[in-house]
Amino acid sequence: MKKTILISNDDGFHAAGIAALRRALAGLGRLVIVAPAAEQSGTGHAITVANPLKVQKQKLDGRHAGYSVNGTPADCVKIATSVLLGRLPQMVVSGINLGANVGISVVYSGTVAAAAEGAILEVPSMAVSLDASANPRWDTAAHVARKLADQLLRKGLPRATMLNVNVPNLPPKKIKGMKLTRVGRSRFAEIFHRRVMPRGGNYYWLDGELEPLQDIGRPRPAGVETDIEAVRNGFVSVTPISFDLTDQGALAELKSWDLAL
Repeated sequence: MKKTILISNDDGFHAAGIAALRRALAGLGRLVIVAPAAEQSGTGHAITVANPLKVQKQKLDGRHAGYSVNGTPADCVKIATSVLLGRLPQMVVSGINLGANVGISVVYSGTVAAAAEGAILEVPSMAVSLDASANPRWDTAAHVARKLADQLLRKGLPRATMLNVNVPNLPPKKIKGMKLTRVGRSRFAEIFHRRVMPRGGNYYWLDGELEPLQDIGRPRPAGVETDIEAVRNGFVSVTPISFDLTDQGALAELKSWDLAL
């Protein structure tokens, strides 16, 4: 039976990045896109519970290619695996996102969330992002996505683990290689731009930049760069992310607390 590969993103069904990813994965199996009807950047792992989900069939190049959903990336993977595909796919690939998802961005990213939903279902999954805000080199990210997807299909991943892949916006020949990395410690330095509405009152546009922070506290794996460092140095960053959110170090420290009622 032909393998089914579910493609999603947070930039929307008709985004250039998803088209590049679809071309890159051609020939690996039956490709089905289930993606948001409109951009859902920054929605994280949100799901829709207060409104119905509307699903529409979509064509690309004159042929049925999948479905758009008026929901979040996590909604898309949930409804795809529960209803639209009829069974679990052999792989979930989310992207190609316009903009890197490194450091704390993995918490906010809808692109990462779509792959995370696949991992929760124990389907080999990865998110692919391109470190670009303009003039994206989709061919570079597509080449990386194809190489990793081929291995992901053959080798799989540990349970409840996904890959978060970030690609420098460079020509393929200028990429220095791939590095296994860890999530860098960072935060967003937010700026809210205030505007005045014509009839009075204020509204705000959120803007800001990722601000890397120094590692503090518990020791990190020796010799393992952060995703932020790797991409800035011209390497593809490949970070395995798991969903055991318990901080084992803090658990040990909290044993000294008086928790008696």
